[in-house]
Amino acid sequence: MELGKRIRLIRKEQKRTQDEIAGACGFTKSMLSKIESGSTMPAVATLMKIAGALGVKVSDLLEPDVSNGTVFTSAAEYDDADKWIKTSNGYSFYAFASGRRDKTMQPYLFIAEKGEVKSHVFSHEGEEFIFVLSGKMKYKVGSLEYEMNAGDGVYFNSLEEHLVIPLSPQVKYLAIFTEEKSSED
Repeated sequence: MELGKRIRLIRKEQKRTQDEIAGACGFTKSMLSKIESGSTMPAVATLMKIAGALGVKVSDLLEPDVSNGTVFTSAAEYDDADKWIKTSNGYSFYAFASGRRDKTMQPYLFIAEKGEVKSHVFSHEGEEFIFVLSGKMKYKVGSLEYEMNAGDGVYFNSLEEHLVIPLSPQVKYLAIFTEEKSSED
């Protein structure tokens, strides 16, 4: 698989837009589109920015062989602030097992800061499980609202609109997203 297609695959696995990645890299959506389509070959510095925005290593973008094996993540890996992706919506996340392709689930570690998270709802295909590790938050799913503390979890259909509202200064939670694969995959 060529470089642009690998970048597009990783971005789509993370359910992120070209605008979001391009913005994080400091260049235009048009530039990212050209890279993903293969019409432009990026410089190493640009590749480093893209890899950083996606939370992967440059070698993950360049490596033609993808892994479908076991992926171990040490605590030191997600303790490294450089591995986290800070969104424009006021929260940061770490994508576990980003080097593994063709996953049926994607685990993320989120950190949301009170007063920084922009109030916006999410809705996407699949199912989702949220588990609070520390802090306190409100989590809305459809018309229901849950006040969640460390140790609380909620599982729901991701098509229902959902949003997080931090109640403590910081809330850290695990989110596992699934997406049904079509029978053509």
